[in-house]
Amino acid sequence: MRAVWKGAVTFGLVNVPVKLYSATEDHDVSLHQVHDEDGGRIRYQRKCEVCGKVVAYQDIDKAYDDGERTVVITDEDLKSLPAERSREIEVVEFVPSEQIDPLMFDKSYYLEPDSASSKAYVLLRETLESTDRTAIVRMALRQKTRLAALRVHDDVLVVQTLLWSDEVREAAFPALDEKVKISEKELSLSKQLVESLVSDFDPTQYVDEYQQELRTLIAAKLEQGDAVDTAATFGEEPEEGGGEVIDLMEALRRSIAAKRGGAKGEGEAAADESDAPKAKKPSKRKKAAS
Repeated sequence: MRAVWKGAVTFGLVNVPVKLYSATEDHDVSLHQVHDEDGGRIRYQRKCEVCGKVVAYQDIDKAYDDGERTVVITDEDLKSLPAERSREIEVVEFVPSEQIDPLMFDKSYYLEPDSASSKAYVLLRETLESTDRTAIVRMALRQKTRLAALRVHDDVLVVQTLLWSDEVREAAFPALDEKVKISEKELSLSKQLVESLVSDFDPTQYVDEYQQELRTLIAAKLEQGDAVDTAATFGEEPEEGGGEVIDLMEALRRSIAAKRGGAKGEGEAAADESDAPKAKKPSKRKKAAS
């Protein structure tokens, strides 16, 4: 991995020199655009609308237009900003970890110790672990001021940049304002469905099926050409059965039955029995006196 930033975590008078590495990477197959008639590659050119010349990337600056005037902002201008010059990840507060909504998480970075002694790094790590707190930090990264969460992941300090509060949209859906009545039976069946799917999360058991199939398709086309038979490559896809199930109770019952291999579970059977009329028990007649 290549470090994307170098500086120090600071809290109080404690200084922890670190290097920053991107913790994630994109695994998607890289595709480009071509002309459908002859397969020629489509390339986009950066052309100046004043002189008509194609401009090299290194000759391009940024600008702001207020509608009447244009202000050009060069790379040197951006680098001169105080926040951009900062090489610090400043801890501003320590908060309970559960108070950070995962919706605010943006991108994750690993922090590596960058000094002869890693004592300060380990001290910060163990402090976070023992207090069950997450550090809220401020930093400048890639020409932006970032708010971030500093926490521990598998003995490594991790910085996860956060969205600013005004970047998270409000979920205003009128349909959710309507009161909906959920019966005890519906809730019970829904809980049964949840229980049938309960497990410990292991991300390694999940794969990106689309990317796998795309790689299979590319390999088949490289071997067989454009006349590749996709049905033979992937097999015939069964048609989706049925439309939307309007009856929620029926949908829950079907889901539980499908999960249990078509056999009714105890809870479902009990639910069915509660709906059915109870059979009368045969009456016991007294023996006639001899």
